[in-house]
Amino acid sequence: MEYRENKIDGFLSNFIRCFWEFETPTKDVNYTILPDGHFDLIFEIRNNELSNISLTGVWTKPIKVQIDKDTKLIGIRFKLIAAEYIFKQSMKNILNTTTNFSIDFFALKNFPFNDFDLLTDYLLKKINYGLKKLKEIDSRKFKLFELLYENKGNLKVNELAEKTLWSSRQINRYFNAKFGFSLKTFSNILKCNSTYRQIANGKLFPQQDYFDQAHFIKEIKKYTGTTPKELYKNENDRFLQLSTLMTS
Repeated sequence: MEYRENKIDGFLSNFIRCFWEFETPTKDVNYTILPDGHFDLIFEIRNNELSNISLTGVWTKPIKVQIDKDTKLIGIRFKLIAAEYIFKQSMKNILNTTTNFSIDFFALKNFPFNDFDLLTDYLLKKINYGLKKLKEIDSRKFKLFELLYENKGNLKVNELAEKTLWSSRQINRYFNAKFGFSLKTFSNILKCNSTYRQIANGKLFPQQDYFDQAHFIKEIKKYTGTTPKELYKNENDRFLQLSTLMTS
């Protein structure tokens, strides 16, 4: 397995978590993808040619995937606000699944895919150009996602409502309508995701975000389908995020 990431900073980091590249040159592999509070645009490359573009929904449960050998995947990991302002669509209908895009999306059909940094720069310019054409970004939503990601889902809904000047009822209605799940579910997924690095490094006890060990295990199992101990074992590199965290 070969994996790398390019992290994003500046204004676009409000919409994009990172660019990533994954390659499995010698054999077919099967992985379980864990919920992480993001969604991905994925470019599938075979024989140095773009063969498919897909958009994932947001995962609220573990998803099994197979990646064929000699396949390179390049992805953009987006924060949820990007659904509305970059893709201009609701993610509710593709919750826990994917949808295919035209092979001409972002005019990448004949792009050279052997230079990850060049591709990253090209896509950043495309995305930035699209955002500059927007008339306005709702400041409440901008602030809401900033708070959620920065605090890893640990702010209560009344705190978010106070800081965004948006009622808790409106926030929950927005989440259910646009993404197909509640704010509480999203916050819990962000909290769970924040533990993956600790688990990958053998820290199997809860941080301050959980009441006790029993609550920690229950919440991790709810969103990953297994216990922190089994995640740490990561037999046969089953859990892709845990494997990539060990290499980063």
